[in-house]
Amino acid sequence: MGVTQSLGLPPGKGSYPVGCTDVMVGQAQKGVFFRLFYPCVPQDGAEQPTWIPRYEYFCGIADYMNMNRKWCAPLLNMTFGSCKIPVSWDAPFRPRSQKYPVIIFSHGLGAFRTAYSAVCIEMASRGFLVLALEHRDRSASATFFCKPDPEAPDGPGSQVHEEWLSYQGVPKDQKEFRFRNPQLHQRANECIRGLKLLRSIDSGKAPVNLLRTGFDLSTLKDNVDLTKVAVMGHSFGGATAILSLVKEAQFKCAVALDPWMFPLENSLYPKVTKPVLFVNTESFQTPESVAKMKKITTTSGESKIITILGTVHQSQTDFTFLAGNLVNRVFQTRGTIDPYEGLNITNQAALSFLQKHLQLKEDFDRWDGLLEGIGDYIVPDSPLQKSSL
Repeated sequence: MGVTQSLGLPPGKGSYPVGCTDVMVGQAQKGVFFRLFYPCVPQDGAEQPTWIPRYEYFCGIADYMNMNRKWCAPLLNMTFGSCKIPVSWDAPFRPRSQKYPVIIFSHGLGAFRTAYSAVCIEMASRGFLVLALEHRDRSASATFFCKPDPEAPDGPGSQVHEEWLSYQGVPKDQKEFRFRNPQLHQRANECIRGLKLLRSIDSGKAPVNLLRTGFDLSTLKDNVDLTKVAVMGHSFGGATAILSLVKEAQFKCAVALDPWMFPLENSLYPKVTKPVLFVNTESFQTPESVAKMKKITTTSGESKIITILGTVHQSQTDFTFLAGNLVNRVFQTRGTIDPYEGLNITNQAALSFLQKHLQLKEDFDRWDGLLEGIGDYIVPDSPLQKSSL
């Protein structure tokens, strides 16, 4: 490919400049924590946030990869610590006459809220509000919640202290499905909590953001189109998106990026009646997994399966852009397709699908051919489909 170094995250291609902020509501594990990507008013000299916001995430990635934190975390910090996200941190929200549709985004196993910034930035640049959740089911590489400090004086300015939750693998004495399925339900409930919070902000009840960023959540009031809400996710997050679609009537459709179908219970498939777009990579799926997707396409006729050739599972994450050649060789973060091209196809197919099922008045229908698997590097269904039937 001739790429000698890491590439850098692509800025959004849409007409809106993008801002982002972090939001944590509720002083308990049952609250909600997400990074919000939104169309913004650009600011001169605005700060670009670091991609991985805290050192604890490097330790968590080491845990997820079963590597020793002592040497792995500093190495990851050296590799990724200075990477920035091409957005304006805490920039003012940009209101418009037409309300913004919403995407709730769910991360994969061992990931965190910023690991899909490239996809989230693109969606926000096209006029979406994107809530990229950080799940607290112990599937994130690391995450935290805030508790009131018992030592601190009472009052609105009283201190809170962070409680960190580390990544947890499947315990040796447990079957994987038994462990992962309850996590999946917790994740779907967190997606629904994110939506409820947005509903409450839109109605004028701005919550207290425990992270005390400079962004004013009340500026979202009357700007959120709660009739146009989709749920999206990658891998474990793809399965989360499918389950959320069944659990919450307000979600109109789901985009499942290379979903890990294993944790979904069989009784769920007949209940998936709303449209799902499966955007698979070439190397991750199994015949069994594709057969499960096929079950959904038979129940929900508007659902589609497409596969992007030359891609690997990490092609839909930020790692595909930010890993240098050595990390790429060890962890297979890139396939043979140019990473920017792969992401473009993913995003354009998703936008076309969202336009159709959220009834958007945009020009995303120019990419409708992708949903039929028409185009370079893309095929309908899956290269595995013959062996799975």
